[in-house]
Amino acid sequence: MITFKVSDMTCGHCASTITRAISAVDKGAQLEIDIPRQLIRVSSAASTARLAEAIKDAGYTAQQMVDATPAAASRRSGCGCGCGTSQAAPIDVGQPVVRARSSCCA
Repeated sequence: MITFKVSDMTCGHCASTITRAISAVDKGAQLEIDIPRQLIRVSSAASTARLAEAIKDAGYTAQQMVDATPAAASRRSGCGCGCGTSQAAPIDVGQPVVRARSSCCA
């Protein structure tokens, strides 16, 4: 799947316009659209450049993302084992960083 960040996609109308534009390029394309996060994931036989061009021609700005899935984000943080970070972030700047006890990295 190819993931695009479309920062000017703000509503369902935007999403349907982009869906139609991608469908015009590849009728068999499968899309996952996350409007609040402004992400579009596309599974298509068309090239990334062609999909980005279709989104641009529809009036939107598409930036290709490496991988925007939550699982990928957790794999990128911490020690690399997927458990997440071994330190909990402070709630505000006045609090110290606390070592997590439930992590395999602790």
